[in-house]
Amino acid sequence: MKPAKRRQIYERLARANPNPTTELRYATPFELLVAVVLSAQATDASVNKATVELFKVASTPQAMLELGEIGLKDYIKTIGLFNSKAKNLIATCRALMTEHAGVVPRERAALEALPGVGRKTANVILNTAFGQATIAVDTHIFRVANRTGLARGGTVRDVEDGLVKVTPGEFKLNAHHWLILHGRYVCKARKPACPACIIADLCEYPEKTPVA
Repeated sequence: MKPAKRRQIYERLARANPNPTTELRYATPFELLVAVVLSAQATDASVNKATVELFKVASTPQAMLELGEIGLKDYIKTIGLFNSKAKNLIATCRALMTEHAGVVPRERAALEALPGVGRKTANVILNTAFGQATIAVDTHIFRVANRTGLARGGTVRDVEDGLVKVTPGEFKLNAHHWLILHGRYVCKARKPACPACIIADLCEYPEKTPVA
């Protein structure tokens, strides 16, 4: 894909949604960290439903430690993989208290050292909580980047590196949000809504959904 076409794609996404953000509900970097960890293989809606009650009683690492693994499970048991997520979150809270004075770190290496926090989660925290121009790649963004031709790649890291390289600087901060929302609501896995897509004429996907 030529740079001019990439720029047009981002310009249209930006006009349609000038101030995109995550659909996860949070008030602090710690709450966002918890929500993102819980969102793995789960919907944002299911996470929000659980955290709205959880954060009333445990909105800090210390409070979550006091809640304990068993207590935490009671709040997140409706979310997939809740047992392993509870274990990782309690371990993360312990690490935050002992190694970071209860504060979520702003550095990638420190974030990725936390239990249950991988590169994608670290990218979301760095971008959404701390305003860094990182691009977290999930299944939605992986699909959109490959389908459209924005940045094709065989692995998540390939796509991330490609997007970081080719996305114009002024769009990097919001690129993650635009692409994930586009993949979630328009460029869907089974049947993309091509007839309603605002970038359909720029997209290089050869098997577009035809107009009904």
